[in-house]
Amino acid sequence: MTEQQKSELPTPQSTQPQQGQQHQKKPYRRYYNRKRFRTSSTEGTQQTIQNFGFKKVSIVIPLLNEEESLRTLYNEIKKAMRGISSDHEIVFVDDGSTDKSLNTIKELARADNKIYYISFKTNYGKSAALQVAFKQVTGDAVITMDADLQDDPSEIPNLLKKLADGYDMVSGWKKKRHDPFIKKLSSKFFNYITRLFTHVKIHDFNCGLKAYRKQVVQNINVYGELHRYIPVLADWKGFSVAEVVVKHHPRRYGKTKFGISRFFKGFVDLITVVFTTRYIKRPMHLFGFVGLITALVGFVISAWLTFEKMFYGTGIGNRPLLFLGILLIIVGVQFFAIGLLGEILVHNSNDEKEYVIKEKK
Repeated sequence: MTEQQKSELPTPQSTQPQQGQQHQKKPYRRYYNRKRFRTSSTEGTQQTIQNFGFKKVSIVIPLLNEEESLRTLYNEIKKAMRGISSDHEIVFVDDGSTDKSLNTIKELARADNKIYYISFKTNYGKSAALQVAFKQVTGDAVITMDADLQDDPSEIPNLLKKLADGYDMVSGWKKKRHDPFIKKLSSKFFNYITRLFTHVKIHDFNCGLKAYRKQVVQNINVYGELHRYIPVLADWKGFSVAEVVVKHHPRRYGKTKFGISRFFKGFVDLITVVFTTRYIKRPMHLFGFVGLITALVGFVISAWLTFEKMFYGTGIGNRPLLFLGILLIIVGVQFFAIGLLGEILVHNSNDEKEYVIKEKK
């Protein structure tokens, strides 16, 4: 073998780098994969932060004797709000609780300066709690939910997303409910009757999980038991109302506040809402129409009895139909008079504050 051929043979020193280069490829692949994994994780985190265009979200929670559920509810709300870019505040309204609910709220408020609370000295009802809170909130979007953990705070982004689509109010729809059978049955019947009388096409009027633009809560007046009909009140004011399906959970603690008396009160309130939303500014349309129909029926009965008396000689002095005709005429005139008096009162108490102005120059 010549000296030239020996020099062309690979020496141990020359082969070592080649083996080293082969071993260096594996760490490079592992580093590349790790870097790619981190990048995708960062992108996923950015995608979970949602911006709905609201500067601040106010979460209103009316409650009565719900001390066991408050800490869990607070933690779930904070978890849901971490995925939203908006600032937020949580407003608890203690409706005269007799347990340690207020103490629990105070402990939470000391640890979180985004918590505010209002405490009633006695129980005034959910409508009063909402009305007071609506006057205190500072967010341009408002969320309401119950404190019994049946409403899921993870639905807040879905409500805000629907609200950001251009609606003024979004109501939750508990399509799959975890309630006793009698409550589910009565709720379906109640919602059907409410849709029939008010023409507001949503499925669940009494769901506690709702979202509003601030202008809505500033222009509705909730009192008595009218919190069930907030979508109707908003619709009457000219606000657009939508709904989204939300998750509903079984009650974890305590007992439901639902009773058969609330079922009947709901229908009495329905009459109140129908009257206040449709006829409060035009009472003659209701009382005048009823009075006119009633008086007309009474007049027809009396005219028929008079015809029988004149042409057939039939006695009418002891016939109950005669008294019915006279009674209907009197009642009809009274209804008509009530309508006139109502129109006079409306005319004298006309107020521009009753009208919601969309734009002004």
